[in-house]
Amino acid sequence: MAIRIFIDEQEVKAEPGESVLMVARRAGFDIPALCYHEAVESIGACRLCLVEVRSGARPGISTSCNMKAEDGLRISTDSPEIRRDRATNLELLLLRAPGSPVLRELAARWGVRPRLQPPPDAGIANCILCELCVRVCAALGHNALAAVGRGEKKRVGPAFGKPAEGCVGCGACLSVCPTRCIVMKDTPAARTIWGQSFEFHRCQVCGQPVITEKHRAFAIAKRGLPEDYYDVCEPCKQSQASQRFASVVW
Repeated sequence: MAIRIFIDEQEVKAEPGESVLMVARRAGFDIPALCYHEAVESIGACRLCLVEVRSGARPGISTSCNMKAEDGLRISTDSPEIRRDRATNLELLLLRAPGSPVLRELAARWGVRPRLQPPPDAGIANCILCELCVRVCAALGHNALAAVGRGEKKRVGPAFGKPAEGCVGCGACLSVCPTRCIVMKDTPAARTIWGQSFEFHRCQVCGQPVITEKHRAFAIAKRGLPEDYYDVCEPCKQSQASQRFASVVW
């Protein structure tokens, strides 16, 4: 049974279990969120996806990424209170990562002019502690990353600052990082990330890298894939399929 919620007085349908942010974005409402990804559980870390609940069990301003849609819920996405709190949260993120292009773009879009100056050593890594990399890494079964420390000393990376045994060099952490602060370098020979170097498994047709050897071993062992699954890259697989189709047609 579909759920009806009202966003800025517009009726929108939602499915059970969907978050308010998911429903609002699908309906075309512009709500910023840097720590959100549909593949992992939301934790409301960046606090930019604020909405104001006008009717429901918990009225007031709250993050929408981890708020479940409930029938009859009425919310506002652009009240003066939301704009004030969102601007404050964005300012705080800019203090931590002033060099982040995505934060600067959001500040420009929402008309936020930072009133505070970052410390001299801020923005070196541009990490905003959204922990998306940690959550995605855990969801994939690697558990190579963690949030370590508290307060100003909090950071994200391999536990104890040492190369993690669980890391397979897949690069999923970088793909979801909203500020692209994770450093990954690919050379013809290997991939380097989080202080480790990973040798590539190469396509037997064109010789291009397909996946790291460690990631391949993990996928075959944990997901039951055949040994030769990664022996041919996707473009070559598609080319071979096209050639087989052409030979049948002609």
